[in-house]
Amino acid sequence: MQRKYTLETLQNIGVSLKNKVFGFALVAAVPVLATSCGQLYSESKAAKVEPGKEVSKKIDSAVAPVVKKDSIAIVDTAAYEAKWKHLLNGDSSKRWQLNAPFANAGAILPYKRVIAYYGNLYSKNMGVLGEYPEQEMLDKLNKEKAKWEAADPAMPVQPALHYIAVTAQGSAGKDGKYRLRMPAAQIDKVLAMAAKANAIVFLDVQVAFSDLKTEIPLLEKYLAMPNVHLGIDPEFSMKTGKKPGSVIGTFDATDINYAADYLQNLVKKNNLPPKILVVHRFTQAMVTNYKQIKVSPEVQVVMHMDGWGEPERKIGTYKHFIYTEPVQFTGFKIFYKNDTKKVNRAQEMQPADVLKLKPQPVYIQYQ
Repeated sequence: MQRKYTLETLQNIGVSLKNKVFGFALVAAVPVLATSCGQLYSESKAAKVEPGKEVSKKIDSAVAPVVKKDSIAIVDTAAYEAKWKHLLNGDSSKRWQLNAPFANAGAILPYKRVIAYYGNLYSKNMGVLGEYPEQEMLDKLNKEKAKWEAADPAMPVQPALHYIAVTAQGSAGKDGKYRLRMPAAQIDKVLAMAAKANAIVFLDVQVAFSDLKTEIPLLEKYLAMPNVHLGIDPEFSMKTGKKPGSVIGTFDATDINYAADYLQNLVKKNNLPPKILVVHRFTQAMVTNYKQIKVSPEVQVVMHMDGWGEPERKIGTYKHFIYTEPVQFTGFKIFYKNDTKKVNRAQEMQPADVLKLKPQPVYIQYQ
């Protein structure tokens, strides 16, 4: 019999904290963050890769279909609507209406499903990206890509590497912000890996005691590349002054809109295809004032369910905190370890399991 969870229970416990900050698990209702090896690393000199060069040239062009009229690229709205209907998966609630503006030409969503590997190169505990040697990791990603394309032939897969570029830390650091910025050389390495797999890249930001207005502009040289997108994590936005991992953090719509506006301006300034903005979520309080979150033709917003646990718990979290507060697109996270070993299951959720959700997630992240 399927276990049922009340909204109140899910609000209190989420799905267990998803992350491991340099080897220290954040678990259940009483997360613990121990020491950190983050202080061993410092920011390096500026990256040698220039925006739009080398690492992005392999990215394919199988994105938003366009029709040309008087030499102007116009989005094929019929194709967009058909993909949107497919993702609705029979949902008749009218909650998820196609009321957002159509994306500009070159958009990835909703034409392809993004399958991403998440992590940090300095830690084997923060995700599959960083846990395995490069080629082994890319081979695993390619296998997941094939599984998803077989499960849903109507949706081509866009592989991705989702790299935590700013990590929350257990120690305050020199500036007392409890976050560590990854060296440019490490981000460059991820870009090079992605190029080998024809993958796009997400740079994820855990602000801790800092804020998005401080951290995002420091990544502009990368975000100005056509193949680089952004993720922001409310869990580690510590507005109450408590240390990362002691409580679950939060972002308001104003924070999310700042990130979206920043990306929108970059797209316009550099004549880029639309950016994807992934917002992590697994509790009610992690995101406030969702109705005020702005979407635009230049930025596609994904509200991403990233809690771990038994399938019914994960599905319950998706239904309570993603489905009931629609923004634009949805995401779903799968943990190779936390969804199996920690809950005594032999296998993590498979594509067929996730595709039963309404609407179907268009962004899938593996950790």
